Amino acid sequence: MTMTRTRIPSIFIAHGAPPLLDDQQWVKELHTWASQLPRPKAVLMISAHWEERPLTIGATTTVSLIYDFYGFPRHHYEQKYPAPGAPELAQRIRAMLKGSQPVTDEPERGLDHGAYVPLVAMYPAADIPVLQISLPTENPRQLFELGRSLRPLRDEGVLIAGSGFITHNLRTLDWSGTTPPPAWAKEFDQWTSEALVRRDVDTLLDYQEKGPGSQIALPTREHFIPLLVSLGAAAEDEKVTFPISGFWMGSLTRRSVQFG
Repeated sequence: MTMTRTRIPSIFIAHGAPPLLDDQQWVKELHTWASQLPRPKAVLMISAHWEERPLTIGATTTVSLIYDFYGFPRHHYEQKYPAPGAPELAQRIRAMLKGSQPVTDEPERGLDHGAYVPLVAMYPAADIPVLQISLPTENPRQLFELGRSLRPLRDEGVLIAGSGFITHNLRTLDWSGTTPPPAWAKEFDQWTSEALVRRDVDTLLDYQEKGPGSQIALPTREHFIPLLVSLGAAAEDEKVTFPISGFWMGSLTRRSVQFG
């Protein structure tokens, strides 16, 4: 008798800065979301905080985390997440992408905060193998096609997780958390969510030109584009849901996305 593995959704996580882990409501939301997903065999993370060409595969053993931030309380630099490495997944990705794009390795690179912060909340036991790969380009179409190339991993029990923010302008943050979200942030967040529900891929890939207020919502592109990898990894007929929404520190949308 052949056992069939459940297809794992493709997701995009609004990852938050390290203080996310001090926000008990957000931690609970992420943990609840993870508990409702099929348990993955491994997690493949694509974070806004690692752009490197060509596509680079991070550590496949448990190495130290990268504390790629500054100015936060000491306990954020003491956070640990000793998840197992995923060498078999790394080998599978090399085979899948062979001939389509070059792939290299950085075996000493640990998980950055875009990868480990949400995982601490979602899978706190750190007992699921995790692999991080770099964003090899900022070209929307190429990232979407990368997601399509990785899509078969979902049928092998791999959770493909883009990690970033749909709106990300650090100059507009309200660290007190008392300011309501500005109109431009709400408008761009709504535009993105509606385009996702319609599965309007061409519009989303042209987000810089078609997204209202995109220049203020995203003065740089790296936090939005992991969403395009997750979108590419999703089948065209899969349902889109938003397990977490709302805003944080004024202008950052907490909207996370699940395909399937």
